[in-house]
Amino acid sequence: MKVFKIGEALVGKGNEIAHIDLIVGDKESNVGKAFAEGLTNLSKGHTPVVAVIRPNLPAKPYTLVVPKVTVADLDDANKIFGPAQAAVAKAVADAVEEGVIPEDKIEEWVIIASVFIHPKASDFRKIYQYNYSATKLAVRRALTDYPGLNKIMYDKDRATHPIMGFKVPRLWRPPYLQIALDQTSISAARKIVEQIPHSDNIILEVGTPLLKGEGVKAISALREVTPNIFMIADLKTMDVGQVEVDLAFDETADAVAVAGQAPVEVIDKFIYEAKRLSVYSILDTINVKDPVKLLKSLKELPDIVELHRGIDEEGNKEHSWDAIEKIKTAFKGKKVLVSVAGGIEPQNALDALKAGADIIVVGRYVTQSRDIERAVKSFLNLMQGDIDLKRVHTE
Repeated sequence: MKVFKIGEALVGKGNEIAHIDLIVGDKESNVGKAFAEGLTNLSKGHTPVVAVIRPNLPAKPYTLVVPKVTVADLDDANKIFGPAQAAVAKAVADAVEEGVIPEDKIEEWVIIASVFIHPKASDFRKIYQYNYSATKLAVRRALTDYPGLNKIMYDKDRATHPIMGFKVPRLWRPPYLQIALDQTSISAARKIVEQIPHSDNIILEVGTPLLKGEGVKAISALREVTPNIFMIADLKTMDVGQVEVDLAFDETADAVAVAGQAPVEVIDKFIYEAKRLSVYSILDTINVKDPVKLLKSLKELPDIVELHRGIDEEGNKEHSWDAIEKIKTAFKGKKVLVSVAGGIEPQNALDALKAGADIIVVGRYVTQSRDIERAVKSFLNLMQGDIDLKRVHTE
């Protein structure tokens, strides 16, 4: 059976940071062919070199060092053909000595290591140290098939890429507090957002009045204030579902809402487009008598079902918490979150959470409060606390 293993590692900081991608495989496999092609088909600025511990002493398995960044001059070349080349070779040799690479495979396998060296890197010792550590880590990861599926599933919605510079939130750990911004101007909404305390349990709703008053540009405008928060565009779409999803998506919305009173054909197209663009779809069931019946009539389920009591209904209609269980029972095994909205305060929020609500939608209790931070915390105290406070990152 031919070996084909892939490893990756990022180690260090500053301009000397090391990033290694590598492939380990048999000489007689496609990895061996790629190794030979790399040595014989050279490209300007990315000339590969065999990893050597010192001149005339290559490491085994034979390892090809391929520069990721274009080598523009002799200064760049000296970094690759000096500390980086030696670091990769020494790491491979030590991996053999430590038993990570089996000794009986050193003549059968080859390694191709893609090496990143920043053009402004200047400290040769750090270049060596970081690339040595990154190569050893990448080799170990390759030969142990790291990461496993459980690791990927655990971290995929928690992780933040350090170079990207912002977080892409996903709803992986309910319950959440959704704050509805139903102001009619961006400036008024911005003042509220600036007073909301940070918590991974908070998501923002760009409310229908705000979208009507300012347009979908309100989404990206508020994103400037709080770039890492999960943001919902409460479109309450009744027609042209695909068009409205696209408008909100272009303004960086993480989720979009369609009205349950819309024709089923509109809802189906809305959900289809949201899934195509990988944003969450929300079905707002305001004035829908039987949410389960409606959900069963759809081609695909939305990501979130919102049990919504309208503001004008609050004096005459009570929340039906048993509807939460009905939805979850009807679609057991499906990944559908249930949110509740309409006159939510800490007293009835606790009832909703006990009934199984995944998202508590709050508007005036927070946005019209004299102490917004305190109002928000009165809900967060009912939940499990900030996500990242209890998280320990391990590799």
